Amino acid sequence: MKNDPQITTYRLDKSFGPVGSSAGTFIFIAGIISLYFSFAGLVLILLGAFVGFSSSSTTVDFDNRRLRFSNDYFGFIKSGRWISVEPVMKLGIRHEGRAWRAYSRSNRTLDISTDDLRIFLFTSNGRVIMPVMKTDTHGSAEAELEKLGNKLNLSTI
Repeated sequence: MKNDPQITTYRLDKSFGPVGSSAGTFIFIAGIISLYFSFAGLVLILLGAFVGFSSSSTTVDFDNRRLRFSNDYFGFIKSGRWISVEPVMKLGIRHEGRAWRAYSRSNRTLDISTDDLRIFLFTSNGRVIMPVMKTDTHGSAEAELEKLGNKLNLSTI
């Protein structure tokens, strides 16, 4: 019996932020409803699916020691190159803060900010290659960093 490959995918962010994702999902549902009345709803379905479901992720292949950062269009079409893990690469934790701003028709702003910790893959001289995964707490980030370091046989920063 052949062993199954160990491939794990870590979701990172929605491509258009939380407001864009909600708006895209709403447009997608409106397109499904309007498809009953006209084929113009097909445009709304495609636009809503692209905006609402597109995201970014990192796929880690532990058996072949490689990683791929990808943009997932429509939620399932992955684009990105595989990067082979070299022994001189390192893993480390960084604090990542992001903010999204949306404007309403009445000129009110909606600011949504997120703070999380991300595990990054670094070169030997400390340059960031790609984000690997995100966590909410420092304790879980340390535990995941140790686990990824052991599985990929990499040192940590």
